[in-house]
Amino acid sequence: MPPWVPAIESKPAPMPLLLVQAFVNTYEGDTDEDVLREPESARHWLTEAALLAPGAAVGPEALAFARAVRENVRALLVVNAGGPPPRPRDLEPLTGLARRCRPRLRLEASGEVRLEAEPGGGLDGAWPKLLLTIRDAQLDGTWQRLKACGNDDCGWAFYDRSHSRRGRWCDMSSCGNRIKNRNLRTRQRGSRPTR
Repeated sequence: MPPWVPAIESKPAPMPLLLVQAFVNTYEGDTDEDVLREPESARHWLTEAALLAPGAAVGPEALAFARAVRENVRALLVVNAGGPPPRPRDLEPLTGLARRCRPRLRLEASGEVRLEAEPGGGLDGAWPKLLLTIRDAQLDGTWQRLKACGNDDCGWAFYDRSHSRRGRWCDMSSCGNRIKNRNLRTRQRGSRPTR
C-alpha cells in the first residue's frame, strides 16, 4: 500500500480510486482524528498523495475547503451505500469546484485521447485530479463500489468487493455489529431502527 493509505485500511479500492478513498478517510469518525485539521499533518499527507507539490504551503482557508470537499465526496459515497442523496446546497463546495476545474486533452502517440488535470498551484492543482479520478471510476463501474460505512458515527470509505454489491459497513465485526445491536435494542423498545 502507498504510504498515504491509512494502515487500518482493510477494504482498499483499486488504483487510482484508492486516492479518493484515502482522501475521504483522512477523517476517522470513531476517534475524531482528522489529518486535514492541522497544516503540518495535512501538508505531509497531501504531499505524499501527490496532491500537493513538495514544499507548498497550505493555509487555513485551503484546509477548510479541503475538508468541505472531503465531506461532499463522503456524501456521494453515502448514496453509493443506499443512503439518501444530498441536497444541492450540501454539495456547493464540490459543485463550485467542478465549475472552476479546467481539464485538458492530451493525445498519446498511440492515438488515444486522454483527459487530464491542468496543473495549478497549491491545492488548486489537486482538485481536477480528484474529480477526474471520480469521473473515470464512474465510467469504468468501480465508483458504485466505493461506499461510506452505514454507521453514521463512522462514515469510513470502503470498497465493496462483494459479489452482490450490498456491503453496508466498513467492518462487520465492529460497525456492522454495532448497528445490528442498536437496531435490535430499538426494535425491543418499539422504535424505528437506524440505517
